[in-house]
Amino acid sequence: MSITEKQKKEVTIRFSGDSGDGIQLTGSQFSNTTALSGNDLSTFPDYPAEIRAPAGTVHGVSGFQIHFGSKPIHTPGDMCDVLVVMNAAALKANLKFLKPGGIIIANTDGFGKKDLSLAKYAPEETPIQDAKEAGYSVIEIDVTKMTRESLKDTGLTTKEIDRSKNMFVLGVVYWLYSRPTDSTIEFLKKKFANKPKIAEANIKALNDGFTYGIATEIFSERYTVEAAPIKPGTYRNITGNDSIVLGLAAVAKKSNLPLFLGSYPITPASEILHGLSRLKNYNVSTFQAEDEIAAITSAIGASFGGHLGVTTSSGPGVALKSEAIGLATMLELPLVIVNVQRAGPSTGLPTKTEQADLLQAFYGRAGECPVAIISASSPADCFDVTYEACRLAVEHMIPVMMLTDGYIANGAEPWKLPDTSKLKPVNVKQEKPADGGNGQESAPFLPYKRDENLVRPWAVAGTKGLAHRIGGLEKEHETGNISYDPDNHHMMTEFREKKRDNIAKFIPDQEIDEGTDSGKLLVVGWGSTYGSIKSAVTEALEDGHDVSYIHLRYLSPFPKNLKDILGRFDRILVPEINRGQLSKILRDQFLLPVEGYNRVRGVPFTVAELKTKIVEMCTG
Repeated sequence: MSITEKQKKEVTIRFSGDSGDGIQLTGSQFSNTTALSGNDLSTFPDYPAEIRAPAGTVHGVSGFQIHFGSKPIHTPGDMCDVLVVMNAAALKANLKFLKPGGIIIANTDGFGKKDLSLAKYAPEETPIQDAKEAGYSVIEIDVTKMTRESLKDTGLTTKEIDRSKNMFVLGVVYWLYSRPTDSTIEFLKKKFANKPKIAEANIKALNDGFTYGIATEIFSERYTVEAAPIKPGTYRNITGNDSIVLGLAAVAKKSNLPLFLGSYPITPASEILHGLSRLKNYNVSTFQAEDEIAAITSAIGASFGGHLGVTTSSGPGVALKSEAIGLATMLELPLVIVNVQRAGPSTGLPTKTEQADLLQAFYGRAGECPVAIISASSPADCFDVTYEACRLAVEHMIPVMMLTDGYIANGAEPWKLPDTSKLKPVNVKQEKPADGGNGQESAPFLPYKRDENLVRPWAVAGTKGLAHRIGGLEKEHETGNISYDPDNHHMMTEFREKKRDNIAKFIPDQEIDEGTDSGKLLVVGWGSTYGSIKSAVTEALEDGHDVSYIHLRYLSPFPKNLKDILGRFDRILVPEINRGQLSKILRDQFLLPVEGYNRVRGVPFTVAELKTKIVEMCTG
């Protein structure tokens, strides 16, 4: 049977199986190979919410979706063209994400009676046959059998051989989409450098899967996706958490300021601690604390000692840090708090994504406790936002909350390595030792004497002549002594808020991302909704609708010109993966009739649902 070669502009593939099937590794390797092939891409790892859900159950299904193409890619795709399933539970959990008529590559060994029962299929159901009858193109491969046959002479145990099933499947998909295997082979050699038999087995399974695609007649078509037109430069595939790690290291190098990370592990932020701990040669120190409170207070102590203090967590951990954030606000020391948001209160859905901590960032502390807030919009954007958060914290002597989420943290996209010489300078202004000279005493040091932007001096502990009080009690203006005076407290509270608001003078004006400067509908986004909103607005503009789009990086304070932009549109739509938190803040600050579009399903918006809402508001 001859195979038809087809060229596609974009493709979405979803790999799915048990947590032990190596789905995330398979997806990440396909992503890296695709990035090296010059395609633009976006990924969405979908982890099970339970750590040890029973194998073969829907709750234990792990997924990885990649959208790649020869054009700019902003989302991991609404629906997939190809669904790779290693068992019945994976098919049941993910069939809803497959386009009508799409391809299913199914490991038939995962569809036995026990597998169907664990996946809660009725005894009379035949999911593979049902999928065929529903119009899907089903490719049946007994991956387990083929892998065992491939590796029967390696001397490995059956259990060890079965761990290579994902490489056999990856080889098949590499062939189907004309991807080279070279980078994955090099990866396997390095990963299993101390276990050469395991490396050789995985490489053989990968190559045999590729060969299976060539030799078998079960495929009628094979596809190619040309490289995307991208700006010249050096690129790497990067996740949001990795991007934050590099941003922190860059700040430490650029500012020549020691950076200290105090952190307690929590999903989905833990990889920042892990990654930064490997970069000690970049003027960085890391400390895994015994709890969230110790993590942030160690970072505050580091800032008092002249380092840039950073702490990382997710919403539940940030709640535990709230008293210490108030302490850093009262002390007016530089501190960066990275909140990688996840779904739900309490433990919630720890591996799923949400934007539900914005109000926590604005108001979630005792007293009048203003902090600066900045958010990242994509994995690659995390580098720039991390760098900017640190710069603002140092130059304005203030805690800065940086918001990402699980989708950004674990998702990946190509990132162009920046020219580090063009990174903004970080102006570190630590006080010099005070010495009156000529045997005369120096004037008393005033730790809360402010400059024209209400920023107090950074006096490093132990510096000669800079002795001053520190603690959470209210400070007397200029001297920093403890003060219970009502008028002083009112004045200092206003100073701390005005200092935060003054940051607006040092950040860029808001720009229109898509559309015109005024019109019928303005869509306002923040955080990880960027790709979905941009794609939906672009499609609506192509269809002739009067819609524009802005995406906010700076959330507190807002850019100076934001009110003016909002006032130039008849209607304002704010899509958020929460119950309308930015909408509430915009209504409060600007008294405008902002409309929200809110979903909290633990997954990103689809482009289709946003476009439907945009068209409805444009034509209504």
